[in-house]
Amino acid sequence: MLSIYSLLHVIAVVVWVGGMFFAYSFLRPAAAETLEPPARLTLWAGVFSKFFPYVWASVILLPLTGYLMIFSRWDSIANAPLYVHIMNGLGVLMILIYMHVFFVPFKRLKSAVTEQRWPDGGNALAQIRMLVAINTILGMLVIIIASGGRFFVY
Repeated sequence: MLSIYSLLHVIAVVVWVGGMFFAYSFLRPAAAETLEPPARLTLWAGVFSKFFPYVWASVILLPLTGYLMIFSRWDSIANAPLYVHIMNGLGVLMILIYMHVFFVPFKRLKSAVTEQRWPDGGNALAQIRMLVAINTILGMLVIIIASGGRFFVY
């Protein structure tokens, strides 16, 4: 079962962190260069509406599979090595940041787009952009720790 948990865990990471990296590094600059604010904000509201259900699946799968792997391998989180605790802490922080994005600025963005309040939508998108940047960096750090943590921090 450990291999199934690991597979699901990695897929959830790829979807979430990879999606953020793509959106922040490629889609954001292209949209900013080519689209006027109403079209850009409408695009982002649509992109997030399609992406966030997958993030919710990741937010459920990651702790579930992570804890199943911990208990399968070390019987208790107390027995897990330091790098696992670091990944767990950063993962919880990422989930909290995502939940804030979903329930606060994303809600504001959708409302602003629906009501065509473009400056309000721009403010909401700017907040989302900053939080996605933070979560992308944290996600990359977690990937680095997951890949090499057992060699550096035990």
